[in-house]
Amino acid sequence: MDTSLETIVLAIGPEDDDRLEELARTVLQVAKPTGASVVLTHVFTGDQFKAIAEELDYSKATEEDIDPILDRHASVQYLEDLFDEHGVDYAVHGFVGDVSEKIIDLAEAEDADRVVLSGHARSPVGKAVFGSTSQRVLLDAACPVTYVKPGKSDE
Repeated sequence: MDTSLETIVLAIGPEDDDRLEELARTVLQVAKPTGASVVLTHVFTGDQFKAIAEELDYSKATEEDIDPILDRHASVQYLEDLFDEHGVDYAVHGFVGDVSEKIIDLAEAEDADRVVLSGHARSPVGKAVFGSTSQRVLLDAACPVTYVKPGKSDE
């Protein structure tokens, strides 16, 4: 049984700004001692992509412009700086589309050994009616998934 970790996918979203430190700490606890590389991803829905593109003065952006937009995204910059500071190899991949599907597809394409993600608190009815990105990744990813719970202020 191979227990080595080589690749960790860290999925962040628009609601993760206040838990970036906890997500980073969780990834660093595994990536630093094992030498694993991190694939940082931010998946936007179409509407989220349009909103962030306008916020960053890319009002005519298309999905092909995801990389320059992510280069200017504060949460991505924060994590890049932290990984650089700790000597952790990383790559950044952004996507526009179905969030769960893109995270699962990326984990498979990268042959990830683990996915790390967070989510937001929802009532049981909210989960039943609207589904859950985190839940779908937890159930459908081909590798283990580490879920970082929202803090008390997020609930």
